[in-house]
Amino acid sequence: MSTPFPFTAVVGMDDLRLALLLNAVSPAVGGVLVRGEKGTAKSTAVRALSALLPEVPVVAGCRFSCDPGAPDPRCPDGPHETAPGTSRPARMVELPVGASEDRLVGALDIERALSEGVKAFEPGLLADAHRGVLYVDEVNLLHDHLVDLLLDAAAMGASYVEREGVSVRHAARFLLVGTMNPEEGELRPQLLDRFGLTVEVAASREPEQRVEVVRRRLAYDDEPAGFAARWAGEETALRDRIVTARALLPEVRLGDAALLQIAATCAAFEVDGMRADIVMARTATALAAWAGRTDVLAEDVRQAALLALPHRRRRNPFDAPGLDEDKLDDTLEEFKGEDGDGGDDDPGPDGPGGGGGIPPQPGPEGSEGPEGTDTPPESGAGTDDTPVEPDTGARDDTPVEPEPQGQPRRAGSGEQSAVRAAEPFRTKALSVPGLGEGAAGRRSRARTEHGRTTGSRRPGGALTKLHLAATVQAAAPHQRARGRSGPGLVVRRDDLRQATREGREGNLVLFVVDASGSMAARRRMSAVKGAVLSLLLDAYQRRDKVGLITFRGKEAELALPPTSSVDAAAARLESLPTGGRTPLAAGLLKAHDVLRVERLRDPARRPLLLVVTDGRATGARTAGGADPVALAARAARLHASEGTASVVVDCESGPVRLGLAASLAAELEGTAITLDELRADSIAGLVRDVQRDVQQDRAHNGRPRRAA
Repeated sequence: MSTPFPFTAVVGMDDLRLALLLNAVSPAVGGVLVRGEKGTAKSTAVRALSALLPEVPVVAGCRFSCDPGAPDPRCPDGPHETAPGTSRPARMVELPVGASEDRLVGALDIERALSEGVKAFEPGLLADAHRGVLYVDEVNLLHDHLVDLLLDAAAMGASYVEREGVSVRHAARFLLVGTMNPEEGELRPQLLDRFGLTVEVAASREPEQRVEVVRRRLAYDDEPAGFAARWAGEETALRDRIVTARALLPEVRLGDAALLQIAATCAAFEVDGMRADIVMARTATALAAWAGRTDVLAEDVRQAALLALPHRRRRNPFDAPGLDEDKLDDTLEEFKGEDGDGGDDDPGPDGPGGGGGIPPQPGPEGSEGPEGTDTPPESGAGTDDTPVEPDTGARDDTPVEPEPQGQPRRAGSGEQSAVRAAEPFRTKALSVPGLGEGAAGRRSRARTEHGRTTGSRRPGGALTKLHLAATVQAAAPHQRARGRSGPGLVVRRDDLRQATREGREGNLVLFVVDASGSMAARRRMSAVKGAVLSLLLDAYQRRDKVGLITFRGKEAELALPPTSSVDAAAARLESLPTGGRTPLAAGLLKAHDVLRVERLRDPARRPLLLVVTDGRATGARTAGGADPVALAARAARLHASEGTASVVVDCESGPVRLGLAASLAAELEGTAITLDELRADSIAGLVRDVQRDVQQDRAHNGRPRRAA
C-alpha cells in the first residue's frame, strides 16, 4: 500500500482542510464537495484525510462493518448478538466514474448461483464504505443511474437491492466527499444538496506559496516514507485533536440565539427546504467542539454559513456559488441575542472569536503555511424584462431601433455591443427521433447499459449484463444430455444471454445562432438570448454536450467547441455582439464541419441541430451566380442528406412575416417553432407529431419527408 501524502503537509487551502476536519469530528455534517480548477491538489487533500480518521470497531468477519456495540439486526451476515468485536482503520472507498450499478450496490453471486444453486449476495462499494468515507473524484461526471442510487442510500442510510431473485437490505451510512472541476459541467441539484459543505479551491498566485507546494511535492515523490515520517508529529497531534473534539461534541450546547441566527440566515438567502438549517446547526456545533468550547458562538454560525450555504443558494446552474458576506453580517447582527454574540470576550483556544478555523500550519522546518483564499463574490446572469418589439422587416444593415445612449456602435464595423439575455424559462423537451446507443443522459431514447430491461440476445462480444432468466431458460433443456447430477446448472458459453436495456441518452446539441444586423434590435436580441439560455438550461438538465456557432458579417465562428460545460456556453452567449450581414450558409456549413469531426470522435452520440434565426440570408452572390438564399438552402440540404435531426427557432416578429425560417426548416427536413411556441405547452405535441411523421416516412420510403 502506497504512503499517502500527509494531511498537515498540504499547503494553504484552509477552508478545504477545515471542512474535511469538521466532517471527521462530526460525520453527521454530511460530507464535502470540493470545487476547483484542475491541478489544485483536491484529490490529494481528500485522500490524506483517511490517515487521520480514528479506528472503527466492527464485528469480526462481518462484510457490512456492523458495530459490535449496536449491530444491525437486519444485517445479511447477522445475527451478531454474540459475535466478537475488533477494530480496523477507517476506510476511504473510491467510486470510479465509470463504475457499474452492480459494483456500487452489489449483486447476486452469479458463479455460485449457477454452479452450486445457491443464492448468495456479493456486497458492493456502498457496503465497503459503511461507517467510512465514500470518495468520488469528478463527481459531476458520474452517470445518472449511479447518482440516483447514491441519493437513495444517502437519504435512507441503507442500500436496498432487489434484483435477480435477491432481496437484500444493509446499512450504508458514509461520509460523502466529492471533487469536481466546474469547467467540465455542473452537478445535478439533487446530489448537490446532499453534500453538507462545499468549498472552492484555486491555485495560489503568490510565488512563495507555489514554490513551497512544488518543494513539498518533489520531496514526497522522491521518498514518500521519509517525507511522511518528517510530518508524523504534526499528524499525530492533529489526530489527537480530532479524537478530543469528538469526545467533546455531545457536550456542546446550541442555544436559542444561535438557532435564531441560523434560521434567519437560511431564510435571508432563500435556500430551499430545511436541510440547510440542520447542516448549519451541526457544522456550528462541530466548529465549537473543534475549538474546544461547549457553547456555539456567532462566529461559528458565520463560518458554518460560509461552508454550508453557497451551493444551496443557486437558483439555476449558471449562478456562481458564493455568498454576499455583507448581507450575511447584516443578518447575523440583526438577529443576535440580547447579550450580543456572547463570544467576543472569550478568545477560546483558536484566538478571538473562537471560530474554530485552522491556523497556518508550520512545517517541519518552521516555515509558516499561507493563508487561504477568499470566497468568490456572488454573480449571476443579468436579465432584461423589457418586452420584445415587433419586427418591422428592416434590412440587415439597418437596426430596427436606434442604439440607446451608452451603447454606441463600433465605428466602421456595424457591430453593436452585447446585450443581456432575458429571463430564462422552462422549455419543452426536444429529442432526436429513433433509438440511439450514445452516452447515458436524459434526452432521447437509446439502448443503454442501464435502464429497463426490454429483452435478451446472444452476446456479440464480451458479456456485460447477464440476463439470468434467459440464460437459465436456454441451459435448462440440455441438463440431462450434459450429465447434470448436482444442484447446480451445467452452463455453456452458448447458453449465456445478454440483457438488452432501454434508457435515455445525452446528445450533442449544436446551437447555430444568428447574430447579424437583422437580429440586432436590442430588445429582440435579448429575447433571443433568453431563449437560447433556456435551451442551454434544458441541455444541462439532460446531460448533453453543447456547442455554439455564431454567424454575422462575412463569416461564421465556432464560439465554443462541443463541451460538457454548459456554463461556458452561457458565458459565451452573454458576451455575444451583433451586427452586419447574415451569412446563413456559412453558419450551416460551419455546423456541418463541426458535426463531421464530432462523428469521428464520438460516433455513438447523435446530434441535434438548433438553428436560431429569422431565416434571412444576405451577402454577395458567388462567382457562379448563386444568391445567399440559394446557398443557405444548399447547405441545409447537406444536413438533411445525412439525417441530422434539426429544429429551427423562428425569431421573426411583427405584423408582417416572411416565413423564411419555415422554409429553412423545410430544407433541413426538420421543424420550425417560434419563440412563443418554445415556451408554450403546445410544442410538446408538435414535436411528437413531427417525430412520428419522420419515423413513419423513414419506415415506408427510406427517407424523411420535408416539414411543411
